[in-house]
Amino acid sequence: MSSVDKNFTGSIADLYDEYLVPLIFESYASDLAERTASLSPKMVLETAAGSGVVARALAPRLSRDSQYVVTDLNQPMLDCAASRQPPDDRMVWRQANALELPFDDQRFDAVLCQFGVMFFPDRVAGFREAWRVLKAGGSFFFNAWDRIEENVFADIVTRAVAEVFPDDPPGFLARTPHGYHDVDAIRKDVEAAGFKDISIDTVEAVSTAPSPRHPAVAYCQGTPLRNEIEERDAALLNEVTDRAEAAIAERYGTGIVSAKIQGHVVVAKR
Repeated sequence: MSSVDKNFTGSIADLYDEYLVPLIFESYASDLAERTASLSPKMVLETAAGSGVVARALAPRLSRDSQYVVTDLNQPMLDCAASRQPPDDRMVWRQANALELPFDDQRFDAVLCQFGVMFFPDRVAGFREAWRVLKAGGSFFFNAWDRIEENVFADIVTRAVAEVFPDDPPGFLARTPHGYHDVDAIRKDVEAAGFKDISIDTVEAVSTAPSPRHPAVAYCQGTPLRNEIEERDAALLNEVTDRAEAAIAERYGTGIVSAKIQGHVVVAKR
């Protein structure tokens, strides 16, 4: 993983929430929230919460006497998440590293992580922390994107960006968000952390945007792909975004665009 892969700073956090969240995250967030809420947990921890799309989906499903602790490594993302959530005295917002959680053993009924484990520098360590803070019988829910070729807009954008930088193509999307897609490897890591009862569902969905510009901005400017582009030539950010937009329009037209997305949903019990 590159040093820029975890930097959701500056305008990236806001663009991420405005463009990328409705494009690819909302349907999976609703699914994860429904799975979690179905167990009626009283103490819930979310790690790598990003801009809060799961929190917005899950909080209304939890009981009035529950507590929901929302964490992220990046304070700008956590601030973004908190600002978009209605006031709720059940919720606690706290900056925290998922690999070194500042919570006591066996505190939570459920731990969840929406498309964050791909960013963990040591995934087994992160899974082991989830296991540690879960009560006996508690559940760990997370998801991870499938290979980039199964996520069409991300693949098109990656190819378009590579045309601008053929000698040193930015590889963030394939390397990190879509770099942890092997189901056997995921299961092995979760087992290594101590979990025994593990299920993995591969879930296909459709990503829809109002225009080709939307996914181009989402990926080029609302993710750390932007950091890679600007490292090479910051003056080319808009040109690269235009190139990605044109590539999507060439395939899907200039109006509303839709394409396949696919991810794995993992449920493991302590």
